[in-house]
Amino acid sequence: MSKIVILYHNNRCSKSRAALALLQVRGVKTQVVNYLDVPPTFEELKSVFTKLGADSPRSMMRVKDALYRELGLDNPELSDDDLLKAIAEHPALLERPIAVVGDKAAVGRPLENIEALL
Repeated sequence: MSKIVILYHNNRCSKSRAALALLQVRGVKTQVVNYLDVPPTFEELKSVFTKLGADSPRSMMRVKDALYRELGLDNPELSDDDLLKAIAEHPALLERPIAVVGDKAAVGRPLENIEALL
């Protein structure tokens, strides 16, 4: 595969490390985005969300995280843009890992979701 995989990665997360290891073992060219160090912009997040093909940005959020509840992000009245802006402001809310290949993306929980992109 000649496409590059963009991996939104947190090295402190075992699932994220496992996803990176999977890509390395497969010899896949990977661009690692340490999103806690270099937070994605609202526009980047909107693009990832579109590529996920999900119903709501909540699919790419850590909805069980205390910060999610503290910020009131469980409010069903919030728009997709409201949720994406919250992730841009608080990158720790981003679920990990997320792999992007071309016009497709997948949350790597379970890792098989990323394998399906390859």
